[in-house]
Amino acid sequence: MNFVHPPVLVVGAGPVGLVAALTLLQNGISVRIIDKDPHPRIGQRGTGISPRSLELYNFLDVPEVNSFGKTALLVRLYKPGTLEPLKDSWMVPPVENTPAIPFHAPKSMGQQLLDVILRRHLEKFSCSVEMGTELRSFEQSDQGVTAILTKNGMSETFDTKWIIGADGAKGVVRKQLGLTFLGETRDDSRIVTGDIRLTGVGLDRVHQHRFRNFDERGLILRPTDEVGEDGWQFFLYGNGLDLTKIAESEELVFEAIASIIPTEITFSKVVWMSDFRANIRMVNKFGEGRVFIAGDAAHVHSPMGAQGLNSGVQDAFNLGWKLSLVEKGFSDKSLLETYSAERLPVISEMLGLTTSILDKAISSGDPTTGRSPILSMLGINCRFSTIVLDEFVNSVERKPVNAYRMLDEGCLEAGDRAPDAPNMLQVGSAEPHVTALFGLYRPWYHTVLVFVPSLVDTVPILGALGAYDKSVVRLAVILPSSASVTPVASSADLVLVDREGYAYSAYLVEAGQAKVFVIRPDGVIGAIVHGAEGVKKYFSKIFLEENLIHYRARRSAL
Repeated sequence: MNFVHPPVLVVGAGPVGLVAALTLLQNGISVRIIDKDPHPRIGQRGTGISPRSLELYNFLDVPEVNSFGKTALLVRLYKPGTLEPLKDSWMVPPVENTPAIPFHAPKSMGQQLLDVILRRHLEKFSCSVEMGTELRSFEQSDQGVTAILTKNGMSETFDTKWIIGADGAKGVVRKQLGLTFLGETRDDSRIVTGDIRLTGVGLDRVHQHRFRNFDERGLILRPTDEVGEDGWQFFLYGNGLDLTKIAESEELVFEAIASIIPTEITFSKVVWMSDFRANIRMVNKFGEGRVFIAGDAAHVHSPMGAQGLNSGVQDAFNLGWKLSLVEKGFSDKSLLETYSAERLPVISEMLGLTTSILDKAISSGDPTTGRSPILSMLGINCRFSTIVLDEFVNSVERKPVNAYRMLDEGCLEAGDRAPDAPNMLQVGSAEPHVTALFGLYRPWYHTVLVFVPSLVDTVPILGALGAYDKSVVRLAVILPSSASVTPVASSADLVLVDREGYAYSAYLVEAGQAKVFVIRPDGVIGAIVHGAEGVKKYFSKIFLEENLIHYRARRSAL
C-alpha cells in the first residue's frame, strides 16, 4: 500500500470532526478532513456548551468559545393566551466560577458559529475542510485504509493510515464497519426546530419565551444575535400541530407561531429548520481496526440536557491524543482500545440520564424539570479504565462503574478531571510570573505535577523521570506557600509556588505530604502515585518506553 500524506482522514466537518482534526494537528499529525455537503451547514442546532467542554476548548487554546458564548437566560412561561408571565425558571441555575472550576457556568453558542471558530484554528495549520467530498467506501488492512472518495462526480482512491468517522447518525463509516446501533425512536417527543427572524410586540431579548406545555400546541423562542438582531431559535411542539407538514413550509411555521403567541408579530424569514424526533441509540464499540467513530455516528439521544454535542467533542478529544501517540510511534496500537473502553460506559450512562430527563419533561409538560448539576459533565470519569493508576485507592475498595457521577470536590481519584488552580507563582525563571494549572495542560503532552514540601525532596523523583522526552512529558514542581520564592535551579520544566493554597486544596494534598499526579493530554488525572516508580508504572501503560527514550536520545544528538 502506497501511503500519501496525511496519515489521518476525518470524515465529517461538524464540531466533532473539527475537534478531532485540531487535536491531531496540535500533536503534529497531518489531517485531511472532508464533508459531503457542498457548503458549511447553517443553523443554531445544539447550542449548549457544558463546563467540561469549555475546559477542553481551553486546553485546545480556543478561547473564543468561552468569550463569545452567551450565558443561559431565564425561561419565562406565560399564562395561556396572554403575555402575562406565569413563572420564570432556569434551564441551568446560575453558578459562580471557583479557583478549581474556572468555567462553571455553561454557555450557549450556535453550531454555525462554533464551526467557523474551529475552522479558523485549523487554518493556522494550513488545513481546510474539503467541502462536497464524500466517502463512498473503504477497505482496511493491518497496514492502512484505502478510501474511495467522490467530488463533483469524480472518484478518487485515497490511501491513509486511519479514518475517524464523525459523519453523523446516517453516516457511512459506522454502517460499513457493521457496528450495531441499537435503541429506540421516540414519536412522543417530536419537534420542529430552526432559526427564524421576527419581531413581536412585548417579546424582550433577555428571556427565553415559553408558550404552553409539551402536551399542548407549544413554542419556545430563544433570542440569538448570531442569527440577527431580530434572530431567534425556535422549537415548535405539541399534539395539536402537524409538525411533519409544518417543517416543509415557511408559511406554515409563521402561521403556527402566530397562532400560539398572543401579540402582533412581524415575520422576516425562516433561516433554517428541521423536523426532529428523539432517537436514543448507541454503538457496541467505537471502532474496528484502523477506523473509529465519534459523536452522532456513535450515539444519538434526546436533546434534553444538552449532552450530545458535548459528548461528541469529548469523544474526539479522548481519541485524538491517543491516536497521535500511536501514529508518532510512542505508544502501541493497543492504546486505541481504551478509547472505546473509556467512552462506552460514559455514553451508556448519558443515554439513561437524558432519557430520564425527557420522560420527566413529557410527563410534567415542563422542559426545565429533571435538570441537575450532573449535566455540567464535570463528574464524568474513567476511574474504571485499565490505563489509570491510583496508589492511594486500594483496588478492592473500588466501587462499581459510575462514569457520569456528580462532581465531588472532596474526593479525587485517578480517572477524574484535573482541577484548576490559579495564581501559581513560577520561580526559577528570569522574571517570576503568575500562571494557572489549566495554562499548563495541552493535548500533546502529559503533565507530571510533583507536590513536595521543598525542592530538595524533588531530586530522586526528577532524576528518575529525566529519561522522558519533553515533547510528550512535562514536569512541574508544586511547592507550598511557605516555600522560598528566590530563584532556584531545577531539572523540572516549571517550579510553581502555590501562594494561595488553591492547588494543594483542589488536589487534596496535605501540608508536608509528597504526592505526584500525572495529568493526561485530555485533562484527566491518569495517575496519583507516591513517587517516581508509580509514574514509571503508569507510563508503562501508555508508552513504548524503548521508542520514547530512543527518540529523546536521537533529538539530543541533533
